[in-house]
Amino acid sequence: MNKADKRQAALDYHAKPRPGKLGIAITKPFTTPSELSLAYSPGVAEPVLEIEKNPDDAFKYTSKGNLVAVITNGTAVLGLGRTGPLASKPVMEGKAVLFKKFANVDVFDIEVDAPDAQDFIETVQRISPTFGGINLEDIAAPDCFHIEKTLSETLDIPVFHDDQHGTAIIICAGLLNALAYQNKALDAVRIVCVGAGAAGIASMKLLQSLGAAPDNIVMCDSKGVVHTGRDDLNPQKQEFAIDTDLRTLSDAMAGADVFIGVSGPGLVSQDMVRSMAPNPVVFALANPTPEILPEEAHAVRDDVIMATGRSDYPNQVNNVLCFPFLFRGALDVRSRSINHEMQIAAVHAIADLARQPVPEVVKDAYDMQDISFGPNYILPTPLDPRLSDFVSPAVAAAAVDSGAARTGYPAHYPKR
Repeated sequence: MNKADKRQAALDYHAKPRPGKLGIAITKPFTTPSELSLAYSPGVAEPVLEIEKNPDDAFKYTSKGNLVAVITNGTAVLGLGRTGPLASKPVMEGKAVLFKKFANVDVFDIEVDAPDAQDFIETVQRISPTFGGINLEDIAAPDCFHIEKTLSETLDIPVFHDDQHGTAIIICAGLLNALAYQNKALDAVRIVCVGAGAAGIASMKLLQSLGAAPDNIVMCDSKGVVHTGRDDLNPQKQEFAIDTDLRTLSDAMAGADVFIGVSGPGLVSQDMVRSMAPNPVVFALANPTPEILPEEAHAVRDDVIMATGRSDYPNQVNNVLCFPFLFRGALDVRSRSINHEMQIAAVHAIADLARQPVPEVVKDAYDMQDISFGPNYILPTPLDPRLSDFVSPAVAAAAVDSGAARTGYPAHYPKR
């Protein structure tokens, strides 16, 4: 299929036979006058009165406990930039489809015309009683940091910016496995990250909490190495400023064990990969064109483990491995947040799953019979049905153990 045909196929998929990718289903019988009176007046008054007395009863009598807002202001949409809220709607609907398909989580996609961070915060705060969780999406840095922090501190439901923490969780899970295969320790490797926005900063913070040494992380942005001599750094970048003579990405890559790119196409040359330490790991995650293509890296290094954000190469770093199941676990224990402990639990659950024998259903889905833990399989595939069995229970247990949960560990989950 050529490019024009692919474009038309995508447009037809969204337009026919009914515009959009979502609908709303009625979950209770609604065919008789008696059922009408229960669904609305006068029967609806009874749960209203119960919730008025005890707000937690909203989880018992309404869809709140399985309902997530996927919400954006359209300032950083899917690598396309500031498209605005309306143009972001297909992406938000797509996110909702993934939630429903993979974890049976219901979603309202909400596109807010609020480029100002404070306006956006106030909007989310006012609509938050509707939901059991908030998934922030496609919000530009640095506003995204302030927005998530403020909402997490002021709301009593999980608030999660997937572009930050979802990406970070998958990167960390994949990197733990890649380093294990390369026989390297996280606390000893030197890591270069290019892209000092939401995903890059969140990923480096999570790696530090897993054991990466802060002095071994070199952050680069569009102006080069983030170092202490610069006076143009926002507070988030300042946390990663190091005292170093390194100035360019090429300087930083020499002798590095790990490269993580969450930036733009073609920024890494073959010479840069050639200059890395033995048995390197390269995560080139810019989409649709990575910082360096796998075939280019493999042409100069036969010892490199590669990951990209693309589905047509091995080791896809895909947030769908995380966010549906993370929210499933959080919702199932009525968690007040998605805290650090829950994120760490998700990292280890995803990494562990990739080390398990791969079932036939996954091999058949990808038409690959030879899939096992190794250089071309450091992360589970998005269609692995075991993700819900690994990630959601781990997250729920972490929520309970850390005190974030309103309820106990669910009885229908695997025994702890």
